[in-house]
Amino acid sequence: GHNLLKKKSDALTVRFRALLGKIIETKEAMGVQMKSSSFSLVEAKYAAGEDVKYSITQNVDKATLRLKMRADNVAGVQLPIFEHFVEGSDGLELTGLSKGGQQVNSCRQSFLKAVEVLVQLASLQTSFITLDEAI
Repeated sequence: GHNLLKKKSDALTVRFRALLGKIIETKEAMGVQMKSSSFSLVEAKYAAGEDVKYSITQNVDKATLRLKMRADNVAGVQLPIFEHFVEGSDGLELTGLSKGGQQVNSCRQSFLKAVEVLVQLASLQTSFITLDEAI
């Protein structure tokens, strides 16, 4: 019995330390991506004009980026894992067509990457807290 508990504790500790390293890497990547996304937003506003945000918000009916959650079992501990997926079309094919359309699409792609990194970070931190409570 004691040997089995020791193996479980060791498995959880190994996963805990691995998550800690991934969280640090992901936080650094998040900072870089948010900086890039903010700059991309400034470029889009400069190219398409300040009023581009109104045309974008008018053309969006519902979110296309969705989240789903699944559980990963590590030595009997259920760790939540968040995953993102794109559902449907974005409805922004013609937005900014007259001016700055390329920058608007570039900005959209940049913020999609930022959301992907943010979802990954949320998943890692939630798993980290769950493992911390289990240990």
